[in-house]
Amino acid sequence: MVDNNGRSAFAIPGAEQWTMTGRTGRRYRIMAWMPDAAVPEAGFPVIYMLDANAAFGTMVETVRLLGQGPYRVDPSVVIGIGYETDRPLDTQARFYDYTVYAADDELPPRKDRSPWPATGGAADFLQFIEEELKPGIERLYTIDRSRQMLFGHSLGGWFVLYALFRRCDAFQYYVAGSPSIWWKNGYIVPDAERFAESGKQADWRASLLIGVGSLEKPHMVRDARQMYERLLAADIPGFAVQYRCYEDEGHLSVVAPLIGRAVRFLDPNHDNRPKS
Repeated sequence: MVDNNGRSAFAIPGAEQWTMTGRTGRRYRIMAWMPDAAVPEAGFPVIYMLDANAAFGTMVETVRLLGQGPYRVDPSVVIGIGYETDRPLDTQARFYDYTVYAADDELPPRKDRSPWPATGGAADFLQFIEEELKPGIERLYTIDRSRQMLFGHSLGGWFVLYALFRRCDAFQYYVAGSPSIWWKNGYIVPDAERFAESGKQADWRASLLIGVGSLEKPHMVRDARQMYERLLAADIPGFAVQYRCYEDEGHLSVVAPLIGRAVRFLDPNHDNRPKS
């Protein structure tokens, strides 16, 4: 609708959204963007991103922009998983979906001394993505199942690691931004060790990118680097890991440059592949 001054609501071309209720009764705002391009023979690569209320637009516009020029990335479908709010983050909902259960004595005191939100929904959330969301998306779009990415930041980055360590075959590309490795007294670290050990007898065929900002809390930078070094040293067959520390970026400002890297991470040959 255009008002009397010629102004209208802005929308990203090709984007749409709807509400989806999972089997557990939890409701999600699903945001989707379809490239304006011919469907590849194998289908479109797809990026599933968490905290979509905050950064879905950034991800889509990055895919659109980097899809231009001789070194353009392959067009990808973008699927955002968000919540029924117009705020960037739904703290209560994301704390539950992106975590395993944590007792009070397993978490540090919050700055305002308020209680932590309810936790413990990660297993159900991963099951929702795999068994409900993905089949629904594949009924709407032609997806290349060999090029699927999961992108998350902060607790979302923790969930990305959790998904990788628990169901490595769910995605082929994992991007963990500023992962909250401290969560539940470092609960995810033994998961990484088990993943590394079991991977020696497997052929995972997956890649992980860990990104963090240099201005984040020292323990965030240290934990991210140590996770990268731990997984790199494991030398897991079929598994690749990258690490980026973005100079002069903090916990929130790092999201934008990490998205730029993630889009190229999904198309690793693009830098050396001019396209006419």
